[in-house]
Amino acid sequence: MPPTVQSAARTDTGLASELRFSVARLSRRLRSEREPDNPLSVAALSAMGILFREGECTIGALAAYERVQPPSMTRTVNCLVDDGYAVRRPHETDGRQVLVDLTDQGREILLADRRRRDAWLAQRLRELTPDERALLREAAPLIQRLATA
Repeated sequence: MPPTVQSAARTDTGLASELRFSVARLSRRLRSEREPDNPLSVAALSAMGILFREGECTIGALAAYERVQPPSMTRTVNCLVDDGYAVRRPHETDGRQVLVDLTDQGREILLADRRRRDAWLAQRLRELTPDERALLREAAPLIQRLATA
């Protein structure tokens, strides 16, 4: 008899499968809750999120955070700069590097998008029991550790 989903999740491999599936579904659902007038790609929003959290970065640092090649990040940054969401400036000590930062317009569109998705998720969380929400509060840092490992 094949194992049930619940019994499979009791093994590390089963847990990995369930977690992968759940996180992917939640990620897809959150992407669908994006601001409808937001023209930015998921990659652009992600890069903007790093700039918002970390402050100005080199393209190499942005690429490392996103785990993409620098030429890919350069294309993303070019689009952000062209559309007025980010600015470049020369690095103070390394003439080969540039620093990228968000503009006020970039911050505004990023925060509006986050507010919309956070509101959707907050509503879903209110549908859970207090114990379920407490469990997710404990799990969130662990999921973050997995994502950045």
